Amino acid sequence: MQKCFLKPIVDDDKSMVLVDAQGKKFSWPTNDQRNNRLCNAAFKNANAVKVRQVDDKLLYGTAPLDKFSGKDAIVDDFPLLEQTQIIVKVEVDADQAVMMNFIHNDSYGLKPKHLMVSELKWKYLIRSAMRGKNIMMTGPAGCGKTMAAKTVVNALDRPEFYFNLGATQDPRATLIGNVHFNKESGTFFSESMFVKAIQTENAVILMDELSRAHPEAWNILMTVLDEGQRYLRLDEADGSPTIKVAPGVTFIATANIGNEYTATRVMDRALLDRFIIVEMDTLNASEEFELLTKLFPNVDTKTVNAISEIAHATRVEVKSEVARISTSISTRACVEMTSLVYDGFSLTEAAEVIMYPQYDDAGGADSERTFVKQLVQKFCDDGTDEDLFNTEDVDGADQDQQ
Repeated sequence: MQKCFLKPIVDDDKSMVLVDAQGKKFSWPTNDQRNNRLCNAAFKNANAVKVRQVDDKLLYGTAPLDKFSGKDAIVDDFPLLEQTQIIVKVEVDADQAVMMNFIHNDSYGLKPKHLMVSELKWKYLIRSAMRGKNIMMTGPAGCGKTMAAKTVVNALDRPEFYFNLGATQDPRATLIGNVHFNKESGTFFSESMFVKAIQTENAVILMDELSRAHPEAWNILMTVLDEGQRYLRLDEADGSPTIKVAPGVTFIATANIGNEYTATRVMDRALLDRFIIVEMDTLNASEEFELLTKLFPNVDTKTVNAISEIAHATRVEVKSEVARISTSISTRACVEMTSLVYDGFSLTEAAEVIMYPQYDDAGGADSERTFVKQLVQKFCDDGTDEDLFNTEDVDGADQDQQ
């Protein structure tokens, strides 16, 4: 029985093919549903494909990728398989092969377990960063955009720079620099750290909260982010000096995009077009539970489940046609609540200092805060007898009025 180990890849024309260790290409078994399914499984899971000949048929299966080496990964004197060969010999670009191997086989192992992002999006992030693309990570507040961006930077092991553009009051000083004066040297210009960052070869520059940045910052960044220009102009005047962006520099931005974020501005479409958009998803209850248990394995699972279910209920409510609350509980808030429980606080105490301040208490029994308190009461079982609604105080106030 003959056998060989091949590797599934996407060819230049977007078709699926199998290759041996010498780069010979063989057709994908599309004429057989079972074999086609097995090859697809191997590609999805970054495995090798094992090809065997049984009688006059080829049978396909999956195998560990380390089998794709040595003589067993070279098709030689395998007539039935060689009939499916579509190119006798191809030259494999060594750098491309190394990059693809890192993206599809090695990179996912670098993703922290507590970072809840799909394998596809993680590989897409890594690939885009390695290709020097401008990446914009969007999603609701507190969903992990900044954490994911910083994790990508760490995975690539490249020089990194961080700028919170949503917090800066002077975009020109942050992105270009300042003019100073002293008696000894007179007027002089000092460049910003951003200028130094864009001149650092292969640097990854993280621009946090870009959607909250001043429009002047967006204007300054237009030429920096444009693939056809890639320079920073130090002054708006014609003929002013420019600074070229160094080779291999990657920009990663985070942004909250949507009408619910009142502190953000409607971003310029021309600026958005300079990025590829990677949307970070809001976690569902089970995903949030998985995240919290990974971060805080010693916290009671019943309490962790209550926190994740309360957050999920607020997200469902916000999207309803007659929503009784205007905002939902973020993953960041869930992490902070669980950390309080870990430090000895009760669930009701954690909710009081983390959840309730996010909601308006105007309207009494019909207020947003009352609705959230009802959610907490529903899931609360932390051994306390605390009355979340302070009914004794209300009753006392009523008696005083009488």
